[in-house]
Amino acid sequence: MVTLTINGQARQADVTDDMPLLWVLRDVFGMTGTKFGCGIAQCGACTVHLDGRAVRSCVLPVGAVGSRPITTIEAVGEQPAGARIQQAWLDLEVIQCGYCQSGQIMAATALLNDVPHPDDADIDAALAGNICRCGTYVRIREAIKHASNALR
Repeated sequence: MVTLTINGQARQADVTDDMPLLWVLRDVFGMTGTKFGCGIAQCGACTVHLDGRAVRSCVLPVGAVGSRPITTIEAVGEQPAGARIQQAWLDLEVIQCGYCQSGQIMAATALLNDVPHPDDADIDAALAGNICRCGTYVRIREAIKHASNALR
């Protein structure tokens, strides 16, 4: 039995320690906002926050989480930076197909939490490896800057 703190709630799952966090979130708890993309931590669709840091949940064994809190796309909008990012995504109509967007939003929120006013290099570094098959990278960058400017 594993106990996890997900979006501020303690939850228990009867899973093995080596089960990836992604599958615990999706298959055990029904939280399907976090997406499966590649399964090898290369695309970013499965990005969640672990103790405030963006991590790839598809390769993170649930046994390695410990007592650190997990935030998923379902609750990231409750954080100030997450709310700004989500609103910027809407304001600038970032989403095309939408499949990668939960991972993009999670990575962008973690960036703003660490660097409230990122430059292009900060954005590139924070979102490196978050793949968008539709190519909305220009809108993603502008949305992050838009959310950052909402802080000023």
